[in-house]
Amino acid sequence: KADAGEYTCDTGDQQTTAAVLVKALPVLFKHWLKNEEVEEGGTAMLHCELTKPDAPVEWRKGDRVLQPCDKYEIRQEGTHVELFIYDAEAQDA
Repeated sequence: KADAGEYTCDTGDQQTTAAVLVKALPVLFKHWLKNEEVEEGGTAMLHCELTKPDAPVEWRKGDRVLQPCDKYEIRQEGTHVELFIYDAEAQDA
């Protein structure tokens, strides 16, 4: 529930009203991605942590946006974001 808006204090005879504006804080990284080394055919897992829960994120390899599929699994729970790369191949580097 958003808290921004107008609030009124009413005595019955008089009223006073004020507006509350809530400025959103930017989403920042608490823990950054770390390099991962995996053997061919194995699973690589990349993990980072954000300052705000459930913030929208996008995973990319180069310029290509990754979508969940048999190769890539994307998990996000609260501030924790993970990318699993299954059946790693040298061309995935």
